[in-house]
Amino acid sequence: MFMKVALITPPYPLEEVPSPPLGICYVAAACEAAGAEVRIFDYIVSQYTPDKLHRQMDEFQPDVVGATSVTMNFPVGAEILKAAKQHNPSVITVMGGPHVSFDAKNTLTRFPEIDAIIVGEGENTLMQWMPAAGSRSAWHGIKGLAFMDGGQFISTGPGEFIEDLDALPLPSRHLLPLSKYKALGFPISIITSRGCPNKCIFCLGRKMVGFKVRYRDTTRVVDEIESLVSKGFERINIADDLFVSNKKRVRRLCEEILNRRINFGWSAFARVDTVDEETLTLMRRAGCDAVSFGIESGNQEMLERVQKRITLDQARRAVRACKNAGMIAHASFMVGLPGESRETMQDSMEFARELAIEHGYHFLSPFPGTTVREHVADYDLEILTEDWARYDANTAIVRTSHLDPESMNAFVAEAYAPIFEKWNALKQKHADGKSTPDEALQVESEGRLRLIYDILSKDLVEKTGYYQTNGKEPIREFSARIAQETGISDEFVCRYMNLWVEKKFLGYAVQNGRVAWFWTSTNP
Repeated sequence: MFMKVALITPPYPLEEVPSPPLGICYVAAACEAAGAEVRIFDYIVSQYTPDKLHRQMDEFQPDVVGATSVTMNFPVGAEILKAAKQHNPSVITVMGGPHVSFDAKNTLTRFPEIDAIIVGEGENTLMQWMPAAGSRSAWHGIKGLAFMDGGQFISTGPGEFIEDLDALPLPSRHLLPLSKYKALGFPISIITSRGCPNKCIFCLGRKMVGFKVRYRDTTRVVDEIESLVSKGFERINIADDLFVSNKKRVRRLCEEILNRRINFGWSAFARVDTVDEETLTLMRRAGCDAVSFGIESGNQEMLERVQKRITLDQARRAVRACKNAGMIAHASFMVGLPGESRETMQDSMEFARELAIEHGYHFLSPFPGTTVREHVADYDLEILTEDWARYDANTAIVRTSHLDPESMNAFVAEAYAPIFEKWNALKQKHADGKSTPDEALQVESEGRLRLIYDILSKDLVEKTGYYQTNGKEPIREFSARIAQETGISDEFVCRYMNLWVEKKFLGYAVQNGRVAWFWTSTNP
């Protein structure tokens, strides 16, 4: 049965660095492989309103509307599906992603407008479900589904993990408004493997993608990289949980990049117990300039408590290896782990200073499905809210016997104070006309992000980009209109408008005295 499928990417805040969403593109590819016509309604780089959703649905007439989300944007994702169902009660609504996979019954109970949930790794389940989506009786025989039937919660059991990742179709990125993402400027992500054998109590990785690591063929990975670079993406992030753990494979991939002479910058995530200087040096030669480590705590006892299975000495060696290889190392620390105290937080701050690298702090968010949430009674931890929108790791939502959330928030504010002070001084230096070219670039990058995010999140090109010309040069004329909407200077806006037109992210046409601006690659 031929079907039309609309896939939703719910809004995502700028501070979370929204890059082109990878998961939804794998989902779209699976739907296309099952014979469906697919569109992505992308509300990450465009404004969401119910009226806009209704217009898009009326134009496309989808049979299925699906969405995927993480915990922090689950509420808005669920509300979008609710709005879709209310607009057309006959449409089938489905949701996937880590949050609903481990909170399926609660989700279906609270949101009866959601017809089904794809649990866990979803491509195989989707390809089986799509032909049967219109026949609810057939859902019972498809693994990896959850739904309500006559008021009863039904889970068909876990679907099987995909052993051969090379059998999956490549992500359907052609369905995304890619020129908007290029203008936004964050790296595009790829995966080269799935799976994680580790048991960190705060993470869903092992449950979501399995403990066995499954690898893609390195030649196919580099083919994908080459394709993305040819489409104008200058930076790529390898989003694997364990990219560097298989060193022979990393060497093969890097050598293939070097042999093809692909010129691009890239970054990767890694565990501190998997890297060595030789491998990092080869990665650097192949274009990798940054590695992010989840160190989580500067206290060894805390690391053991959360089953991180690393040591502080391993972290020291990993950072030293990065520096010797000429790479940027970034460390992430977590605040609010079970048993957290002022002393353990101070240990993290002092260890971060010792490492002398870029670092950030995130608050523990005990997501559904994590060990720390499911067995919270076994830990020195109290979860204070089930308002999923607060699960963004930017404020404390737990307490321990030693610390309340206010103390955790105050600690992170104190840790960031010198960074903000330095940043404010740099902005003042730039305002006074005394900054170096590199410093000016840093400051202006913040302004560029604010400008492009305002343009995207408010649909300013679509809303203000069609008008009767007054005879001025089109870029300068449109820049003045955008400046009026955003409160940013004409000169600054015009500089980036020229750049985006030059790079062919934006275009315009003039006919009969009217100017029409448009994004050069965008879905309907």
